[in-house]
Amino acid sequence: MAKIKTSFVCSSCGVSSPKWQGQCHGCGEWNTLHEEVFTKEVPAGWKDQGEHSANRPMVLSQVDLKPEQRLITADSELNRVLGGGIVSGAMVLIGGEPGIGKSTLMLQLALRLNQLKVLYVSGEESQQQIKMRSQRMGLSSDSCYILTETSIEAIFQHIASLKPQLLIIDSIQTLQSATADSLAGSVTQIRECATKLIRFAKESHTPVFMIGHITKEGSLAGPKVLEHMVDTVLQFEGDRHLSYRILRTSKNRFGPTSELGIYEMQMQGLREVVNPSEILISQRDTPISGVAIAASLEGNRPLLIEIQALVSPAAYGTPQRTATGFDGRRLNMLLAVLEKRGGFRLATQDVFLNIAGGLRVEDPAIDLAVAVSIISSFNETPVPDKLCFAGEIGLGGEIRAVNRTAHRVAEASKLGFEQIYISKFAESGTPGKLQVRTFGKLEDLWEDLWG
Repeated sequence: MAKIKTSFVCSSCGVSSPKWQGQCHGCGEWNTLHEEVFTKEVPAGWKDQGEHSANRPMVLSQVDLKPEQRLITADSELNRVLGGGIVSGAMVLIGGEPGIGKSTLMLQLALRLNQLKVLYVSGEESQQQIKMRSQRMGLSSDSCYILTETSIEAIFQHIASLKPQLLIIDSIQTLQSATADSLAGSVTQIRECATKLIRFAKESHTPVFMIGHITKEGSLAGPKVLEHMVDTVLQFEGDRHLSYRILRTSKNRFGPTSELGIYEMQMQGLREVVNPSEILISQRDTPISGVAIAASLEGNRPLLIEIQALVSPAAYGTPQRTATGFDGRRLNMLLAVLEKRGGFRLATQDVFLNIAGGLRVEDPAIDLAVAVSIISSFNETPVPDKLCFAGEIGLGGEIRAVNRTAHRVAEASKLGFEQIYISKFAESGTPGKLQVRTFGKLEDLWEDLWG
């Protein structure tokens, strides 16, 4: 018979406790334990559970390795982020801010897969709203089925009769299971519904996409164990007041975790940006001080991005250090190197740094462009046009080599740049018409740039 169990679950990390306490023993947060009541079927015994299992222990050398079956979609950016397409039986979780375009991205995917039977389950919108969105995008499909339902048991009944080849859930926070006596969106409900969906995906080899909400801190809402359970976690980022969106991988069991896809939000939906370097470099009529171009690398994709810096005398006692899209601690380190090794008096200057296009870059290869943009703004001297940089800066003022420099050089040459400044210890490959300038110290680079 069913047994009713009551426990206190942390809304931050998902750790359960038999009694209430002020501080969670798992994550250390205060006042995050909430009472959850759920019903669980009591098994007859652990021995009975394993007698009918088809799985048996096997020696690793005897395991039959089969090639992955990947579904190549019409969305090239999504294919890249997933590692080459959708893997059969994969569980994908997509998170992002409200209004960023998660539902639009998934509806576009469902309507473009004409060769598959797709079930789009929405717990937030009606069928009429989804129909209006599809008409606005100019897409239609006879193989895409729309279901507005929040009960996980009712959803599986429709799945059993329809037998879809791809399942999309919008969103996991709206689903509710009858086995858990709690509100939809609670830690217990999210864990119960996600567990059943993952079991369905693995047993039926059906790919499942789940849309997830995020908290005000930017992390995925619900228990942290949800991110551990799924195969792939995607983050849909960008300013909803701007047109460009970035799809980034934070976890992927079937591919790299450093890939990203770039989209442009239009009235007709999301458009894939094939060559993002062209949109990340602003068009200027005249050279401006404080602007430098960095040859960055995100996963396997080389990107040329614009670094903007503004250096001005501090109006107050303590100088400001503000970075957008760049690590603030690394900015402080680079300022210290320029002060100590380069002799630039930046201690009394306000420094503002921005990466154009709304990107957040962690590639150390943009250190050289950041330093050049800061000194360019400090001296009010523009950087020569058609020139880019790729190099990491050490604490001794040395310019260190970065990985895959040849890919960065090739991208700069393709976009029409005339010169690139790199470390003298880096391999540049075949630069073509691009002139490669190599340096080992920052002072040598300053001398070459501005004399």
